[in-house]
Amino acid sequence: MRDMEASEMMVQAQGQHRDLIQGIEGLPPAPGPPLSPLDQELLMLKATSMATMNCLNDCLHILQLQQVARQASSLGGPTIEWLEPQLPELLNNGGGLAGFPPGGQVDLEGSRLDLTSTESCSFSGQEDIDEEEEAEDSFSDKEEDLGVVEEERSVILHLLSQLKLGMDLTRVVLPTFILEKRSLLEMYADFMSHPDIFVAVTDGNSPEERMVRFVEYYLTSFHEGRKGAIAKKPYNPIIGETFHCSWRVPRTREAQQDSPTAQGCPTAQGCPPAQDCPPARESPTQGCPPDCYQVRFTAEQVSHHPPVSGFYAECQERRMCVNTHVWTKSKFMGMSIGVTMIGEGCLHLLEHDEEYVFTLPCAYARSILTVPWVELGGKVNVTCPKTGYSAIITFQTKPFYGGKLHKVTAEVKHNTTNAVVCRVQGEWNGVLEFSYGNGDTRVVDVTRLPVTKKRVRPTNKQGPNESRRLWQHVTEALRQKDIDKATEHKRLLEERQRTEERHRGETETAWRTRYFDSEGEGWVYHKPLWKNTALKS
Repeated sequence: MRDMEASEMMVQAQGQHRDLIQGIEGLPPAPGPPLSPLDQELLMLKATSMATMNCLNDCLHILQLQQVARQASSLGGPTIEWLEPQLPELLNNGGGLAGFPPGGQVDLEGSRLDLTSTESCSFSGQEDIDEEEEAEDSFSDKEEDLGVVEEERSVILHLLSQLKLGMDLTRVVLPTFILEKRSLLEMYADFMSHPDIFVAVTDGNSPEERMVRFVEYYLTSFHEGRKGAIAKKPYNPIIGETFHCSWRVPRTREAQQDSPTAQGCPTAQGCPPAQDCPPARESPTQGCPPDCYQVRFTAEQVSHHPPVSGFYAECQERRMCVNTHVWTKSKFMGMSIGVTMIGEGCLHLLEHDEEYVFTLPCAYARSILTVPWVELGGKVNVTCPKTGYSAIITFQTKPFYGGKLHKVTAEVKHNTTNAVVCRVQGEWNGVLEFSYGNGDTRVVDVTRLPVTKKRVRPTNKQGPNESRRLWQHVTEALRQKDIDKATEHKRLLEERQRTEERHRGETETAWRTRYFDSEGEGWVYHKPLWKNTALKS
């Protein structure tokens, strides 16, 4: 009965909301007295009303679910507890929510490189990556500009007033001032900011330990991808855009000895002392000091529709590599933007002939009218078919009432015996606690982990379609806080893309990728380590 009353009240509220929107949009367009549809206070009223309706719809859906649970319980059926981690999925399926990409073609970026233009840079220049030209990255811009957002608040309000709940933002051009000063492809590279933890995965003494080590690497890889607490949108990569970099990892493996898996796992003895470490399996990569391993990274925007990015990292000396493809779908959620990361990655440990397949979480940009911030949500699966070990990682979004931000939990188990060998809880951008089967625990504070700076070539040594050179004028204008100039440079780049795209369509010329090949539903690096016969044995 109460459910019916609430539903009827929602219908009335929706009618009032519709009347309000129509009343505002029906005002004379010219500015000045008495009011116009673009009046800042009316835009705020319009956006607030829309967000309120969204919230009420979600609340009603939750109440309906609780009522169903109570009825099932009274009839002797299984009870349904309030499961905070499931909330985003419930809202997503029932209320039209989605996920928000760290940088996909969605657009939180205000600058959504009109995805149409993402396919327009058909550069023909060859890229010769000279490792000796790489130097430690000096690019350290922090995304902490709140003033610009406040100054352009009316622009955001006007944009929000034109959007509808659940709308796909792929083709929506967002304002330039909320752009982050880097490409999405470069943001993916920041997932490798702890290459020592990545390289340490293959040192596990057993399949169980290697799975736990991989989960550790995965959980510690997200925090460095955010350049500040404020949610800004990286540039949407243009089709054919690439990004290259590398990291040097000391062979001493001192970082490994502090690893949760090195000292906390009851089945692992940890990494041996530096003097006992085995010699490199291969000679050092050319240009890399003999006391370091080298991890190389290559990313390419391989598709326009859908907007797919492929990225690949390898360490030849350790005979390991990871290949990932991902594309994003974004939706408008009232006062938030959600991005779903579609795709998967696969880590190959050639020494052990093991593959670790994993998926990616959703991302959400919250409070986009005030100070936007990012949280992750959803379940991630990690599987190793050969060993039978798997992991489920759950990124929990904050519930409506109470709860902590950025919570994450993980569980590693052996599928054959169904035995849980490790549990993890904490925050993906804070403290993580690893608990092992014998009762041992270990705490890791990701904010205190050493960050290895990537090595990149100077912009003037890069090819015309490499990220930093391609976006250099937009980046410099943003640094100078010249939003008009940044917008103009971005517009010219997008227009060039559209022109080239039209030309390819008229000449029926297919786009040809440079570093990744299409295989089934995914994209694979053209020269992966697992195809290198010299490294297989």
